[in-house]
Amino acid sequence: MDTLQIALAHALPETILAVGVILMVLIGAFRGKADDGPMSEIAVVILGAALVAIVLKTTAAGVAFDNAFIDDRFGDFMKVLALGGSIVTLLMAGDFFKAQGINKFEFPILVVLATLGMMMLISANGLIALYLGLELMSLALYVTAALARDDARASEAGLKYFVLGALSSGMLLYGASLLYGFSGTVSFAGIASAIGDHPNVGVIFGLVFLLTGLAFKMSVVPFHMWTPDVYEGAPTPVTAFFASAPKMAAVAIATRVIYTAFPSVTHQWQQIVVFMSIASMALGSFAAIKQDNIKRLMAYSSIGHMGFALVGLAAATEAGVQGVLIYMAIYLVMTLGTFAAILSMRVNGKAVEKISDLSGLAKTNGTMAFFLAMLMVSLSGVPPLAGFFAKWYVFLAAVEAKLFALAVIGVLTSTVAAFYYWRIIKVMYFDDAAPALDRPNATLRAVLAASSLAMLLYWVYPAPLVEAADAAAKSLF
Repeated sequence: MDTLQIALAHALPETILAVGVILMVLIGAFRGKADDGPMSEIAVVILGAALVAIVLKTTAAGVAFDNAFIDDRFGDFMKVLALGGSIVTLLMAGDFFKAQGINKFEFPILVVLATLGMMMLISANGLIALYLGLELMSLALYVTAALARDDARASEAGLKYFVLGALSSGMLLYGASLLYGFSGTVSFAGIASAIGDHPNVGVIFGLVFLLTGLAFKMSVVPFHMWTPDVYEGAPTPVTAFFASAPKMAAVAIATRVIYTAFPSVTHQWQQIVVFMSIASMALGSFAAIKQDNIKRLMAYSSIGHMGFALVGLAAATEAGVQGVLIYMAIYLVMTLGTFAAILSMRVNGKAVEKISDLSGLAKTNGTMAFFLAMLMVSLSGVPPLAGFFAKWYVFLAAVEAKLFALAVIGVLTSTVAAFYYWRIIKVMYFDDAAPALDRPNATLRAVLAASSLAMLLYWVYPAPLVEAADAAAKSLF
């Protein structure tokens, strides 16, 4: 097998998405219609094909494209999560866009394009590949944020995300240029070899700027400022997409960079990660308490959960990486289930977003109230639901790494965050009934039920996820 064939074998899922998105553009152009038509179904098939290619892959781990692209178990694990988030988002989005009159064929194309960028980002093995994947993902996301062009809130959300995203990309690129200047290479392994055990001040500055750009994509403090406004202003399916798949790619590349390019300067990057973790957990826990818009509340929830995930990253151990992977998988399921419930919040065909609109839901739709309550309990980290085990793994890794203060702060902020999750349960079960919500479609009901039951029954059979995360973490070291 020649070099090109080997490279394409390693990058088969990405090749499927690249070819698929070109075909979708051609189909959309030849159809000559602005509506979605069959585009969402085509996109789901393409994403599903890439997912199958990863699951059934027989090639061994390796590198391709002059070491710019790495194919390993860690990347496969995170790619499955990113593809899963994209597929479920598309399945949930159709009815919402039709009801809002923004059922455009470009949205599925943008989702596939952004997912291609995520997968390239996850497998990036050098600074140039990292930047290409990041920009491919980001440019598609900028457009999706402002998809509802006639909605002032969506236009504002898109503009804010674009301006701040461009700023963060510039910081990341400056950090990458510093690292290249002081190491003489763009590959992560080459950087690790060049800087050795005694990094100079230029390398430290490059590391800080690089992590700044990645922190923006993870929406962690202090680079979170775009998150509440964009989550609230963007169409709800777009918000669901932002809260799920891109987070997988951002956390994956941050983990790969610091463990592969900076293994000998753990103390330096660990301080940065610990600060971002504590600040994100604190802000996510306290700032959400007064929110009355459930999408804005989920924005602060997302910031908090990224902070909890960084606890495992800060541990700088294999167990910590395993904890991060398990946390992100469980977070993805909880988030998609919650947004299925949010998309189901319609009264007489009109979307509603206030927490008060859920008042008395247990009386008008007991099944939906039960499933949403299970997700809220899991998000708050109460045993025996999966959200508890997600936090258990990252806190345990922090304790084993002797980061006791970080673990204690994590537990305390998790307790504070439980207030606003349980407030939603109180509204659904104990407040006077608001106007009954419309019956959601079968897809939303299925996503909500499946995610809730997965959280409820995770403790019965956790082995597949734990073993997959363990194998993925081992491949990184």
